[in-house]
This record gives sequence, C-alpha cells and structure tokens, in this order.
Amino acid sequence: MRDVTTAQPLDVQPTPLALLLLGREADPRSERGVECPGDLPAPSDPDLVARARAAKEKLGDKVFVLGHHYQRDEVIEFADVTGDSFKLARDAAARPDAEYIVFCGVHFMAESADILTGDAQQVVLPDLAAGCSMADMATAEQVAECWEVLTEAGVADVTVPVSYMNSSADIKAFTGRHGGTICTSSNAQRALEWALQQGQKVLFLPDQHLGRNTAVRDLGMSLEDCVVYNPHKPNGGLTPEQLRAATMILWRGHCSVHGRFSLDSVNDVRERIPGVNVLVHPECKHEVVAAADYVGSTEYIIKALEAAPAGSKWAIGTELNLVRRLANRFADQGKEIVFLDKTVCFCSTMNRIDLPHLVWALESLVAGKVVNRIQVDKETEHFAKLALERMLALP
Repeated sequence: MRDVTTAQPLDVQPTPLALLLLGREADPRSERGVECPGDLPAPSDPDLVARARAAKEKLGDKVFVLGHHYQRDEVIEFADVTGDSFKLARDAAARPDAEYIVFCGVHFMAESADILTGDAQQVVLPDLAAGCSMADMATAEQVAECWEVLTEAGVADVTVPVSYMNSSADIKAFTGRHGGTICTSSNAQRALEWALQQGQKVLFLPDQHLGRNTAVRDLGMSLEDCVVYNPHKPNGGLTPEQLRAATMILWRGHCSVHGRFSLDSVNDVRERIPGVNVLVHPECKHEVVAAADYVGSTEYIIKALEAAPAGSKWAIGTELNLVRRLANRFADQGKEIVFLDKTVCFCSTMNRIDLPHLVWALESLVAGKVVNRIQVDKETEHFAKLALERMLALP
C-alpha cells in the first residue's frame, strides 16, 4: 500500500476552467451571464453575516465597500455606498484615504474604479468570474479589426467612437486613442451630440440597443441611419457602401438581462395589470423601448418610483434584484411594482458576488493579504482616463 504520508506532491497546475469555476480567474473572451438561473439560493449562513461585520469593523476606514444596484441584498447590506457603475467609481475616487476599495459589481466596474482612484489604493473584486456578458462581446482585437474595416471603407477619419461605460478598460483606451468619449445610459444623448459635432459618424460600443435607442428616440434619426457591425462576420457583415451611408455604426452587443424583455412582455403585463406604467432601461430592444411609457437609466428608474404617487402600478424592465428591492421599499406606500417579464431572471454574473466571497475578501484584507486585485496597466489607464475625462467635460 502506498505511504501517503511520504508521497511527493504532484506538480499539477490548475486549468483556466478550474480557476474560473473557483472564482479565481476570469475569461474575457466568453459571453458569461447569458443563462437564467431562476430563484437565488436561500440567504447565507448567519455566521457569515457576523464575520463580515467583524472584518469590516477591524478594517475601519481602510476599506470602502461599493455595491452596485444589481447586487444581492445580503451583499448590499455591507456596502458603504450603492449606485450604478460610474457613480460608484467616482465615489471611490472621492475617498483617497481608503486603502482598499472592495467593488461588489463586475469586472469592468472594478477596472473603472482602478482607473479613477489613486495609485496607493487597491481595488478588490471578490470573485474574478463576475464579468459582464455585454462587455465581453467586444474584445480589443475585434475592435482594432473593425477600425481597419472602417479605414479600408474610407470612413475612419470621419468616425468618432463612443463607448458605453459597460465596456472593458481596453475598449475605453481604444476610444481615448481615437478621439472618442465614454457615455452612461444617462448622458448617451449628450455624448452622441458631441461626437457628431466632431465627425460625421459614430462607432457605438458595445451595446447596440442603447446606441440605437438614443439615436432614434432622442436624436430623431431613422432606423435606416443605423447599421450593425457583427465582429463574427467578415468585414462585420457590412459592405463599404453600407458603412459610408450609415451615421450610426452599432456594435453587435447587448445586455443579456435587458435583452430578454420583448414586446410580448409589454403587451402581456398591460393585459394582466390594467393601468400599469411600463418603465424600462434603454439597454432594452428598440421595440420594447418604443412600447414603454417611460425609459431611463437605473438612477432614473429609482427616482421615478420615488416620485410616483401612492397606489400607482409599475412594471419595470431591468435586473430583478433591483426590482424586488424597490417593490419592498415602496410596498407600504401602496405602489405595486412588478418585474416586466414572467420569467425570473437575475444577472448571473452580478450574483457571483455573494456573501461567502465578500467575507473571504474582507477577512483576507484583515490578515494583510490583498486578493483578486484589479489593476489596469499604465498605458491603458492613460488612454481610458482620457476618454472618461472627455465624458466629464461634456456640456
């Protein structure tokens, strides 16, 4: 029988897949978060709540915890501030004394926080597998190839890139290098207006729906003014003539949660709940946005429900964690708030940040070990910050 006490350890390295499943690695080339996991598991062990509180207390002002609106309630409980991705990154930058920024969100958000915070601050993402399917739909290599296609078609010189905040640091840096700007769902109209003053066309990355909805709904363009560049087809699936005729060149990307909502969802909820107000995020498909009563960013949705009269009825087309939180918050005011789709669907990558991961990250910091640090290289940071600064300078 083999003596296991004297056996030499095997020199085995974990595979990327194993690391991904363990939450110790990321795969930026894949589209994660596209499946609907249904109901979340029951809340975590109460012992973890006590451990999280104890770790946070020991760290004190050294740690600043950011919680995106789409996070689980058990994680939001420990957030010092909540908000959308750009607000949280700015909040982190406004806390230069915080040595550790623990970002409860997804990878591109933590990158943005690292770009905007000081060199002495360290940004931690509790689970490296918490990516964004939309951000993953545009890689640096694909976008560089797209720019070559635009160059060959003779339109690159008159095209200004506008990238959604929900993009990787590499894509933000590409945007900065080529004279473009970043936008959020709140200021996309201003960003497009600015870009069209600089050039004749816009390359909008990576969410086709936000780009199309802003161009058509807010700027009065037609759907014919927009073409979709598909990075998986030769030349994006477009002819040089189509590129020359278009004003908006939309990247073929989308949010896997907001993209689930359909016109049938809108019609169904109106039949089920007479008098309902349909309020959706502009990442939804164009036909959904056109059929809705109100359209706006996450912050807009929250403010609209805060201002809504008691007894009003609302169907919300955005991530389910936020919708449930808002429904509970305003229940005592008699506001009926429901999820737009019958199918229960969370953002599965957002939900990778759970209490066990948060406790592990915080307790590691207490022990003096920084885990899952997100660090953007200096060159990428420089050009990404340039694009972000252009956004901040928008009128």
